[in-house]
Amino acid sequence: MTYRTVTPRSLAAVGALALSLAALATLCVARRIPMADTLVYRAEGAAVVDGTDLYGFTVTEWQLPATYPPFAAILFVPTTWLPIDALKVVFVIGNAALLALLVRLSWRFAGMPAGPVPLLAAVAVGLWLEPVFQTVLFGQINLVLACLVLWDLSRPEHALGKGFALGVAAGIKLTPAVFIVYLLVTGRVRSGLIALASFTGTVLLGALVLPEASGEFWTTRVFETGRVGKAWIVDNQSLQGMLGRLLHTPEPGAVWAVAAGLTAVAGLWIARRAVIGAGLETWGVLVTALTALLVSPISWSHHWVWCVPLLAVLIAERRFRTAAAVGVVWTARSFWLVPHDGDLDLRLPWWQQVPSSPYPLFALGLLAFAAWRTGAGADKEGSSFVLPVQRAEAGSGVSTTAGTG
Repeated sequence: MTYRTVTPRSLAAVGALALSLAALATLCVARRIPMADTLVYRAEGAAVVDGTDLYGFTVTEWQLPATYPPFAAILFVPTTWLPIDALKVVFVIGNAALLALLVRLSWRFAGMPAGPVPLLAAVAVGLWLEPVFQTVLFGQINLVLACLVLWDLSRPEHALGKGFALGVAAGIKLTPAVFIVYLLVTGRVRSGLIALASFTGTVLLGALVLPEASGEFWTTRVFETGRVGKAWIVDNQSLQGMLGRLLHTPEPGAVWAVAAGLTAVAGLWIARRAVIGAGLETWGVLVTALTALLVSPISWSHHWVWCVPLLAVLIAERRFRTAAAVGVVWTARSFWLVPHDGDLDLRLPWWQQVPSSPYPLFALGLLAFAAWRTGAGADKEGSSFVLPVQRAEAGSGVSTTAGTG
C-alpha cells in the first residue's frame, strides 16, 4: 500500500484556501451581503411553480426583474426548495467549487499539468479576482456558464455530443451563443449544428412549459437592454458602457453600433485565424469570449470570469509579464474607485476614463495581441502547452490534428 506524504507545500496550500474561504465568508456575514441575483433566480423559480407572471415581478431593494429566457427559470425551480439563508450558503459553496472546476478545466485547456497543491493555491487566489469575487457576492451563475462552455469546447472534436453543453449554456443566458458562431466559422459544422440544436431545444422546452412567458420574452423582453440595467454605469465593462462614459451620454447610439460591429467582425476573424491558420484553439476560444464581452450591450464586471482561463493560457505560454498585467487589471477594482454615485459615471473627466473602463480597454489590447500571436503561426517559442486542435485545411474541408500536445 502506498501512502502519500503530506508536504509543507500541501499544508500551506490547504491553509491558504481555508484562510481565503474564511475571509470571504466573514466578509459576506459582516457586510450582510444580499446576494441579489440569487434572490432573482429564486423568484423566477417561484414564478414557474406558482404560475405567476415571470416578467412582471421585481425583487430586492433595487427592484430587479427577471431577464433570462424561460428555460433558465425552469432550471431555477430547485432554488425554491431551500430557505433563503440556506440557499445563499449553497450558492457561496457552489461557486467556490465551480471556481475549482474552472481552474482545473483552464489548466487542461492550456495544456498545463495539474496537481492538488497548485489547484488549491489557484483557487485561494482566484476567489479575489474581481469578477469571481463579484460573482460570489451577487450569487451569480457566471462560473456555471464558463465551465459548461470551456468543458465542451476543450473536448476532442469528434467527442460524442460535442456542442450540446454549449447550446444549454446559450439557452440559460444568450451570450454564450456567440461560441456557436465560432464553431461554424472555424469549420466545426457538426459541433456547431449540435450546439444550435441544443439551444433550439431549450427554447422549445421553455415554450412548452411556459408558452406565454416564452412569447413575451422572444418578442419583447429580449430586446429591452434597459431592463437589465443602466448601460453607462461603471459596473458595465462593455464597449457600450465605455463609450457612454467617454462621450458623456447614456445613449452612444451609432458610435457604439459601429464599434461593436467592427469588433465582432475583427474578433471572429482573429479567432478563425487562430484555429485554422495557427492551430491555436486556446486563443480562438479566448478571443471569442473577449469579443462577446466587448460587444454585448451590457457586460457587468462579474461576467468577466474568462480572466481565469486567460491567465492559465498566458502562464502556460510563459508570458508571465502579460499574465501579471492581467492579474493586476482584474484585481485592482479601479472602476469602483472613481465617482459613480447617481449619474457621476457620465461626468467623469478624461483622466478618469481609463480607470473607469479597464476591462474593455485591456480586452481590446488583448485582441491586438492575439492578432499578432496568431499571425506568428505555429509556436515559434517551442511552447509545449498548446492543445491539439482540429485544423481545417484551407479549401479542402478536411480536418487534421494540429498542435504540439
